[in-house]
Amino acid sequence: MLKRSFDLLASLIGLVLICPVLILISLLIKIDSSGPILFKQKRVGLKGVEFEIFKFRTMYVGSDKEGLLTVGDRDYRVTRIGRFLRKYKLDEFPQLINVLIGNMSLVGPRPEVLKYVSLYSDSDKIVLSVKPGITDYASIFFRNEVTLLENATDHEKYYIECIMPEKLTLNKKYILEHNFLLDLKIIFKTLIEIFK
Repeated sequence: MLKRSFDLLASLIGLVLICPVLILISLLIKIDSSGPILFKQKRVGLKGVEFEIFKFRTMYVGSDKEGLLTVGDRDYRVTRIGRFLRKYKLDEFPQLINVLIGNMSLVGPRPEVLKYVSLYSDSDKIVLSVKPGITDYASIFFRNEVTLLENATDHEKYYIECIMPEKLTLNKKYILEHNFLLDLKIIFKTLIEIFK
């Protein structure tokens, strides 16, 4: 109950406070390339139920059909403003709407697409027992994920065999330890990493 109340209040206040930034980013996206301002994608959430996650669009329209993973800072599918938004995690701001709606939390395992969730073992599926979040242990630990993928020979294989198992381990750790103070600590650490 405390977690949901905090999520609701923080997302509402956050959206009001950053409203001018959201408007500015929206204008820059429209100026930079044609297409919608928001990118919506199906992700798997609590109890395996799919929902639409909101992000600022950072890629050219239709780029997601060429692959789900973004590979490196020079991925040709990413727009000019998109590179900036991704670097500072500003593309994640619209997920405050997901938090407000209630299909995400501020802190929780990052939601995956069905393609990767279908590879989970029975023990991995415990991560679907809590609401997915905007940030978590894995977001902090794998803040350089794009660079790791860029350096891999087979990006998809490297993600599935190396990165995803580590993320799941960190997600399970969070589920075992999670409480309100831990959530605040993860939010604080995430902000530090962004401002670094």
